[in-house]
Amino acid sequence: MVDVVAGIDIGGTNTVIGLVNREGDCISEVSLPTQAENSFTDYLANIVSKIDGLVQATNGTVSVKGIGIGAPNGSYNLGAIVDAPNLKWKGILPICRELKQRTKLPVALTNDANAAAVGEMLFGEAKGMNDFIVITLGTGLGSGIISNGKLVIGHDGFAGEMGHTVVKPFGRQCGCGKRGCLETYVSATGICRTVYKLLASSNQPSVLRSISFDKLTSKMITEAAQKGDPIAREAFEYTGRILGTKLSDAVAFFSPEAIFLFGGLSKAGDLILDPTKRHMEENMFPVFRNKVKIIPSGLNGKNAAVMGAAALIWQDLE
Repeated sequence: MVDVVAGIDIGGTNTVIGLVNREGDCISEVSLPTQAENSFTDYLANIVSKIDGLVQATNGTVSVKGIGIGAPNGSYNLGAIVDAPNLKWKGILPICRELKQRTKLPVALTNDANAAAVGEMLFGEAKGMNDFIVITLGTGLGSGIISNGKLVIGHDGFAGEMGHTVVKPFGRQCGCGKRGCLETYVSATGICRTVYKLLASSNQPSVLRSISFDKLTSKMITEAAQKGDPIAREAFEYTGRILGTKLSDAVAFFSPEAIFLFGGLSKAGDLILDPTKRHMEENMFPVFRNKVKIIPSGLNGKNAAVMGAAALIWQDLE
């Protein structure tokens, strides 16, 4: 009998559920549309049914020890999703209490960036580290902070919202309602906005000029930059400058051993890593210079979100 944890990654479009063993291997997984059900109660019933189906498919060879969940606006302290902007169910959704009642298993919840940080500590490149930060670079920007070997969650469970700190007062409009948030500049959508600003202010030739904004992706920008496109390369330089400067502030607050970049935009490799490192060091308080590594996540390319969610339970079982 193999002990596993059900890791659940709740996204605005799809929910992915996987059975993760103690070594961090996802042995099976299934997905379902997040918002196909009219009621949150029916959605939870579907989740439980999918977990049962995964277990039955192993012919009784696994034992589920708990359920870990990564979700937008997931509060670890409350055990609830609170007014998630990309979910149709609003208010306080007590997902931990409801799933615990249905399954009689321990249930833990946090946001996706915090889950990625715990996953990095248990299964990734941060094994043995007590102080580090994970930056998730997807549609938005999230951050998970490990200090003294513990996840920093704050008194209400929402600590680590670095993506919604202001880098340019009165700058770009953010989906949160504020202006100038970090994630409007440093994210997959942020770099697309940067490209169009650069295209509008320059006559330089670029393969990106023929692509409409609603079709442009960060992957296209990465591919163009790898081929030497000047606009794409300038966009990565600009993005790295803003991220590196903000990370120099984060280092002053938390003094991490390393900062891990995770998610779609981080797959650009040195295109984002090099300018980020350079600008971080240039803006660093002198006592911290050349002490903090910026490296790609060890979870990239794996079932990272599911693994990170499962790690919430595994860390309590260690």
